Amino acid sequence: MAGLRDEYMKNVMPSLMEKFGYKNEMEVPVLQKVVVNVGMGEMAHQKDLIDPIREELATITGQRPVLTKSRKSISNFKIRDGAPVGYKVTLRREKMYEFVDRLINFVIPRIRDFRGVSSTAFDQNGNYTLGIKEQTIFPELELDKVPVTHGMDICFVTTAKTKAEAFGLLEGFGMPFAKK
Repeated sequence: MAGLRDEYMKNVMPSLMEKFGYKNEMEVPVLQKVVVNVGMGEMAHQKDLIDPIREELATITGQRPVLTKSRKSISNFKIRDGAPVGYKVTLRREKMYEFVDRLINFVIPRIRDFRGVSSTAFDQNGNYTLGIKEQTIFPELELDKVPVTHGMDICFVTTAKTKAEAFGLLEGFGMPFAKK
């Protein structure tokens, strides 16, 4: 079992039950899934960059990504219906906890001039989205094999009903939020 899951069961769940006054363990918010999304933008028109991006995302997450295609044509962006626009990976269970553990403890501290992640990126349903500008902060990647730098979005989907519950959950995991 992943160390972060043990941490959740032993420390985070009891503290959330006490903080929010839950009477049952089933009421406590849980991390359901983590979705990692890479939009290719201009790189989608260059066929030789599509496969390396897939391999990078597979190396980072430990799971093969799914190619996302456009649903309709947009002439201003030179996108045709069905053209590749990005990759996404949905992580659940053990792989999710391992990825979140690596992200919080190893990857985020490697960001240059880091002062904490935004505490305002929660949506109304208690989900959190984190944007990363460069994939090169992940230690799994070999920098000389990276053809082009790109960003990615990491979305933490929780069962929390409010922003405060989701904030408490991610803070319990050790997410380094910026001080207000």
